[in-house]
Amino acid sequence: MSAYIIATTSTADLTAPWLEAHGVPFIPYSYTVGETVFEDDCREESRAAVYAGMRKGDLLHTSQINEAIYEDFFRAQLSAGKDLIFLDMSQKMSISYQNALRAGEAVRAEFPERKLYIMDTLCISGGLGLLVQNMVTRHEAGEDFESVVAWGEANKLKIAHRFTVDDLNYLKAGGRVSNAAALVGSILGIKPVLYVPDAGTLDVVKKARGRKAALASILDGVKHDLSAVDCTGAEIHILHADCLSDAEKIRDGIREAFPQVGKIEIRSLGVVIGAHCGPGLLTVFYFCAGRQPE
Repeated sequence: MSAYIIATTSTADLTAPWLEAHGVPFIPYSYTVGETVFEDDCREESRAAVYAGMRKGDLLHTSQINEAIYEDFFRAQLSAGKDLIFLDMSQKMSISYQNALRAGEAVRAEFPERKLYIMDTLCISGGLGLLVQNMVTRHEAGEDFESVVAWGEANKLKIAHRFTVDDLNYLKAGGRVSNAAALVGSILGIKPVLYVPDAGTLDVVKKARGRKAALASILDGVKHDLSAVDCTGAEIHILHADCLSDAEKIRDGIREAFPQVGKIEIRSLGVVIGAHCGPGLLTVFYFCAGRQPE
């Protein structure tokens, strides 16, 4: 196998067992509950505990990854004698990406014989995770560094990201909706439907009246995308923040409409995105012909 490593961050929202089984090192983002700082360890039990706490009123604050942490991480991988492909979430979603670029420049000077590629994935959460998994599969099949990078760049914008949130106050706190919009939306039962376009941002594309309508909009979007491709054997990831029954309804709706799809995986959403969107966040990720919000 080619002498290189694929690495990522905890915001790929993959599980610790999968990362460990495939030898994918990751940098954990940190989050604070009260006065206590935690590392996002990608374990399902940690995610469940966080969302249970948020349901009871816990407020979470997340921190970016600083340049020094990236430097130490890159140095540790390259000093082991292997090249590195590093995948972080879209630069439009976190200033951490710029820290990674600066750290990469510094570390490359220390290891001029090694290759370090830092990709702007234009993906977040499970979309980033889906990209990581597919690139790792190609790595494990023996594809070389350049081929895997080229595949990632060619396919990253074919990963659809569909979201809905249950509580507008979390989007208000993050500056994605105004105080007035959050108040009116809460009174009217508005549930925003969000999407990640080619720019790698997280945009509100629809305002549904009620949770049921928001979930229906998500499912309609998935059906639209999968109808445009041969989805035989396609893998779909559904991530949720303490709303398993809704995730199961979406899974069942997809399976009913497209019995030919492959694995539909349900798992808990990672802590960092969940902290900004709140319990009740539901997301669906899959490969499509190209990103189209509607």
